[in-house]
Amino acid sequence: MHSASFIPILLLQLTFLAVLHGAKWTYNGPEGEHHWSKHYPYCGGAFQSPIDIKSELLRFDPTLRPIEIQNYKLSPNEQLTLGNNGHSVQISLPSKMHISSLPHRYTAAQLHFHWGSSGRPSGSEHTVNSKQYAAEMHVVHFNSDKYPNMSMAVDKSDGLAVLGVLIEVGEFNPAFEQFLRFINGIKYKDQRVQVPGFNIRALLPARLDEFYRYDGSLTTPPCYPSVLWTIFRNHVTISRKQFLDMATALYSSHAQESSPVPLNGNFRKPQLVDSRVVLVSFKEGRGLQSTLTVTSPLMRKRVVQQLLVGDLADLADEGLYQLLPSASEKVHAGKKKDLKNQHSPAKSKQHTLNPSLKKKSQNHRPVGKLGLAEDALCYISLEHNVLHQLKLSHAENQLVQALRDEALPKLNLKSYLDCKSDLALPTIRNILRGRPTDEAFELDRSLTKALMTKQKTSPAIKPSVPGKNHGISPSPSVPRKPHSQGYPHPWLLPMEWED
Repeated sequence: MHSASFIPILLLQLTFLAVLHGAKWTYNGPEGEHHWSKHYPYCGGAFQSPIDIKSELLRFDPTLRPIEIQNYKLSPNEQLTLGNNGHSVQISLPSKMHISSLPHRYTAAQLHFHWGSSGRPSGSEHTVNSKQYAAEMHVVHFNSDKYPNMSMAVDKSDGLAVLGVLIEVGEFNPAFEQFLRFINGIKYKDQRVQVPGFNIRALLPARLDEFYRYDGSLTTPPCYPSVLWTIFRNHVTISRKQFLDMATALYSSHAQESSPVPLNGNFRKPQLVDSRVVLVSFKEGRGLQSTLTVTSPLMRKRVVQQLLVGDLADLADEGLYQLLPSASEKVHAGKKKDLKNQHSPAKSKQHTLNPSLKKKSQNHRPVGKLGLAEDALCYISLEHNVLHQLKLSHAENQLVQALRDEALPKLNLKSYLDCKSDLALPTIRNILRGRPTDEAFELDRSLTKALMTKQKTSPAIKPSVPGKNHGISPSPSVPRKPHSQGYPHPWLLPMEWED
């Protein structure tokens, strides 16, 4: 009897591991990015990166602090590992390097590059108003306040912070030469060489106070939406020869393979924005406002509290979307309009999930900075749970959409409370599903009118249509796994972290 019950569990685990061990992936061809989600379902899920940073997505946030980095100037006596992992050039970084200006300490792990080809020198992953740069550098950090290493942080919603640097072909860059002069030692996949330490700060733009900030994902499998992205506004340059050193000297295949495969064009295409907002630390630029365009954290907490305790009537009396502070907290007269135009439709499911969950579990613990957001989403556990639910309903082929439906509301709630976006009207509409019929009817009528008015005034912003839930019951945020010094994800070894 014990062995009979063990067999289905074993089969489930083997099936799950088979999905995760998709092993080989490329940027083009039969294992290219359009097929990643077959083996790595989060690649087809929510909050994916990179994105096209368009002017209409930008919101000026005067509370963003300049990026402060520590111990980036390394001594030549320190040895760094320069490697070719078949997808990129990667440099390991010492743990003393870290970002000190974020809510948590983020410790450096590695940096790597994405680039185009000799015939098409356009290979940055992020684009700005559809402009693609020649290359892009990512300096990857993990949340060392909460997790012991990169492997433990990579699948948590607050696990990673990446600094992105856009690179253009232009003047020679002596800082890049510090590692490019060793590049012939890593021509083939899995080759590595030791290089002397150098000033990593010199690889970054001169100004660290002007940047774009948004919530996103790894840009390579397994594509976990675990990255707080900081893309610097100002690019750096390298010479054409330096660009060609990366674009023509490397192979994504092993040395012993008879047909070498060139390593170039290693960038992912822009992903769906998912109604995210991109915060910017600077005022200049088309589409930005000189007034505060992001709701204050205090106001956000109050709104979420009102929604969860059921005080919807008060919001209806205020027109539902006029979520402004009291008279004692007056802001600029134009703020009401700003808030109206910033509402993010992707939040349409976030409160559908959490309030109904609260009702089912009778758990009155508050959410976000009020309680829940401190428990980061763990994507490995979430994937296990969702796959199990789908197997029970014989719908394994719906894994990508199911994960998207499950994670998107929680990600949006976390983003909202961390001031990355604004409360959407459809959010409140979906909460009404759990309300008494008469109250819900009146509020829904008011919301319909508000939404129609908003559509007329903001044609560029389309209300989202709630996705199917595929029969999956909402479940609480998965508790964090205990710390482990090992690598729980065997399909990605330390040298294989792309982002």
